[in-house]
Amino acid sequence: MAQHFVRTGWSSRSSSWHGYEVEISWCQLEVEPIEGPDILLNGVVDPQHFDELGGVLHRLGLSYSLELYQGDDALVREMHV
Repeated sequence: MAQHFVRTGWSSRSSSWHGYEVEISWCQLEVEPIEGPDILLNGVVDPQHFDELGGVLHRLGLSYSLELYQGDDALVREMHV
C-alpha cells in the first residue's frame, strides 16, 4: 500500500514489521495491515486538506471511512466512500 502513496509524491518508511509511515507536508499516516483485505490508516492531517486526503484514497481505488477530530476529541467531520 505504501508504494501507491510514494507514486503520488508521498515519502514512506518502515515503522514496524508490517507497517509503514507515509507522509506529505500536510499529512502523516501510519499504514497497518489488519485481518482480511482491510488496511488501517491513522494519523494526522491538516484540516484544510481533509478532502484532499479523501481524493488521494479515491484515486487509489480504495473504499474508506475518514473521521476528523479536534484536540478535545470532538468529531468535526466524517467522510464515507
